[in-house]
Amino acid sequence: MILPDKTTHPRLLSASCACSVNTKEGKTRPPTCPGGNLLTLEVSRALIPRVCVGARDTPITGTQVFGRRGGHTSELISLVTAVRAADLKIAPRESKPSSGAAGLQSPPVTYMHICETDVFSMGVFLLRPGASIPLHDHPDMNGMLKVLYGKVSVRCFDKLEDNLTVSSVPPHFDPPLAPLQTASLWRSTLRSVAEYSENSGPCLLTPLRDNLHQIDAVEGPAAFLDILAPPYNPDDGRDCHYYKILQTVLDREMDGKINEAQQGEDKEKEEETWLLEVPQPDDFWCGGEPYPGPVVSI
Repeated sequence: MILPDKTTHPRLLSASCACSVNTKEGKTRPPTCPGGNLLTLEVSRALIPRVCVGARDTPITGTQVFGRRGGHTSELISLVTAVRAADLKIAPRESKPSSGAAGLQSPPVTYMHICETDVFSMGVFLLRPGASIPLHDHPDMNGMLKVLYGKVSVRCFDKLEDNLTVSSVPPHFDPPLAPLQTASLWRSTLRSVAEYSENSGPCLLTPLRDNLHQIDAVEGPAAFLDILAPPYNPDDGRDCHYYKILQTVLDREMDGKINEAQQGEDKEKEEETWLLEVPQPDDFWCGGEPYPGPVVSI
């Protein structure tokens, strides 16, 4: 989700993500909405402006804003659940063929910027058939993902607090890691794997639950509304990091050899996995395109 910047971790535009855009020509960032938290709307009953108000008014306190039901949070979830592609004036379209000019390809993912303040960011991600937004995190952030068309598979992980302790010596990996890579190694838990369509409610993430995820388009193109609170901001420690799922030697040896009884016994153990922090994958970049939906004035 290029000629990525190899010197720093580029920020992912994502759901669950900030509104800057990485392109083949370099990183660009749509202007953030001026005026901070003071959101005023055009005289309109459109659903999208109402969602913006709901996101603005949901208090960002504690560690599980979107995961805690009640009050403004429940209202926002209800509004987002009702959003459909037509509310943003978008619709599924044929995949654009790769451009032959200068050997450049069309981006696998594009982003429509709607709004960003100090409190939240909101936009739409559009995935071509077979496209993926790689496994990435949302440090100290809450997120809400609502599919507008198509279907996506979302795999959610969380880092374990006791990352590398004496009792959790890293196993042998296949292929082996270089010594310097151990500093970028994280113990984690696979929390869930689920598919979402336009008829599904939103997928939620919090700082402590389902904070890392990978998003894959299933059976064709897909698009989803993405709300983050607060938005990515590297200056405040909220930068995007990418991860690779590692396979241990034991995993390799056990593949295809575990019977049903053993699967039940080892289920809890198998939920634990190891992640390696990596640069933005070379096959992922995100292009920008205009947002055609209702105007949100700031």
